[in-house]
Amino acid sequence: MSQRERIAYDFAVLRVVPHVYLGEFSPIGVILHARTAEFLGMRTLSDPDLLRERFPDLDHELLGRYLGTYQAICAGDPDAGPVALEPPSERFHWLTSPRSDVLQTSPIHEGLCDDPAEVLEALFRDYVVRGRPLRR
Repeated sequence: MSQRERIAYDFAVLRVVPHVYLGEFSPIGVILHARTAEFLGMRTLSDPDLLRERFPDLDHELLGRYLGTYQAICAGDPDAGPVALEPPSERFHWLTSPRSDVLQTSPIHEGLCDDPAEVLEALFRDYVVRGRPLRR
C-alpha cells in the first residue's frame, strides 16, 4: 500500500420494499459516496428476469423507472431534473434520505478504502448478490 491517505466513504444498501406497510425488504443495490475522491456511484440489479424472480408481486415497469431515475440522479444526468444538477454529496444525501416508497435505503455506513469503485463492486457482491446482512 502506498503512503497516501486512505479514502473515506459512505454507503447505503438500496432495497426494495414490496409492501411498505409490512416493512419487509430485499437488497437490490448499493450507493457509495467518497467526497474527497469526488466519487458517487451506484450498482443495482438490472436483469429483468432476476427482478421478476426476486419480486414477483411488484409492478416491474414502475420499479424499472424508479431505478432508472435513481441511476440518472446518481450520474448527474441533467435530464433527471434539478436534483441531478447538485454536487455529488447533495445527490447522495437525496438518494439516501428516508422515504416511504418501494425503494428505500439502509442507514448510511462508512469505511476507508484505496479505490471507491472497487469497494462499490465488493459491497454489491456481498450485500446484494450474496445477500450478506449488514453488521452494526
